[in-house]
Amino acid sequence: MVKDTKFYDILGVSPTASESEIKKGYRKAALKYHPDKNPTAEAAEKFKECSAAYEVLSDPEKRDVYDQYGEEGLSSGGPGGPGGFGGFGGFGDDIFSQFFGGGASQRPRGPQKGRDIKHEIAATLEELYKGRTAKLALNKQILCKSCEGRGGKADAVKKCSSCGGQGIKFVTKQMGPMIQRFQTECDVCHGTGDIIDPKGRCKSCHGKKIANERKILEVKIEPGMKDGQRIVFKGESDQAPDIIPGDVVFVVNEKPHKHFQRSGNDLVYLAEIDLLTAIAGGEFALEHVSGEWLKIAIVAGEVIAPGAKKVIEGKGMPILKYGGYGNLIIQFNIKFPENHFTDESNLKKLEEILPPRNKVTIPAKAEVEECVLADYDPAKYRTSNGRGQSYDSDDEDAHGGAEGVQCASQ
Repeated sequence: MVKDTKFYDILGVSPTASESEIKKGYRKAALKYHPDKNPTAEAAEKFKECSAAYEVLSDPEKRDVYDQYGEEGLSSGGPGGPGGFGGFGGFGDDIFSQFFGGGASQRPRGPQKGRDIKHEIAATLEELYKGRTAKLALNKQILCKSCEGRGGKADAVKKCSSCGGQGIKFVTKQMGPMIQRFQTECDVCHGTGDIIDPKGRCKSCHGKKIANERKILEVKIEPGMKDGQRIVFKGESDQAPDIIPGDVVFVVNEKPHKHFQRSGNDLVYLAEIDLLTAIAGGEFALEHVSGEWLKIAIVAGEVIAPGAKKVIEGKGMPILKYGGYGNLIIQFNIKFPENHFTDESNLKKLEEILPPRNKVTIPAKAEVEECVLADYDPAKYRTSNGRGQSYDSDDEDAHGGAEGVQCASQ
């Protein structure tokens, strides 16, 4: 639940808006109130508000803090007290403190976002067409429920006075003429920022502030999702004190299909048909990823050439968010009959039906060799240095014995 929707309202987007929607909302508002377009004082103030809102919502870390703690969280660092993002310009002081450890360096930082956990979820093309829900168990770290993540009773936990509750100190060492300043873990609280009275230490987590939990997540693959698409569970990653939990991200991994290939929202299917169907018409059928069978007719007289492509509209993949379906693209492979499939009399009939053969034309004065084709065997006809010479063995006479294209001079 988003605590404050003010920044979303300024950009005219919903709290669930994507990065691109936030960017579009900012562009639209910025153009409307830009001083060059609208020179009024009211427009100038609106332009500042738009820019401030976009600066927060376009940054995932700032947006998480804003969603959970509102505008106050940006300046106070959420539940961690003063510091945080320092309004919209707090990062400069943090960078300064990292390098020099002086001045503003003692100011507590706001809560940082924890790391995301990523998993792959495999899905068949059928599952991406129909959609499915998978229940997956997640073992994660949570704040101890017994002590609410404090490590002990409320009156037994005190802020470390040595490091000011930061868990770190800045140490200065002189090395010859140079003075080196670096950051190190507090030796008093061992980086926790707290000192816990042993008598009041939590018996469940033993002062560690965290525990383990097994949680079942329902991962829903929507119809039309694509390979590499992300399913995000915000804030479901490991918890830790003063840390905004990261996200659990499932990445869709599409399994190869034995018959179909996916191209965006389209499906591609390689159909093999016989020569008679290709030139005289007929039918063929295929089992679609939806589970239904498609019976497809080829009109008599419409010749299907090898490699030809046809399309069946609306039989592709579901189109996510927008609705509708892509197309099914059929690419044809023509299965020709076996050698000597019929006798000479029938072949003569084919000559009467099919278009005439191309006539051979050779210049009148050219030298002509008549050649006969043989079946090609890659293992038998090895080329040597790309010259096209072939040998069956090392002893074979280079001038005879090799079968293949045999030529006789006329």
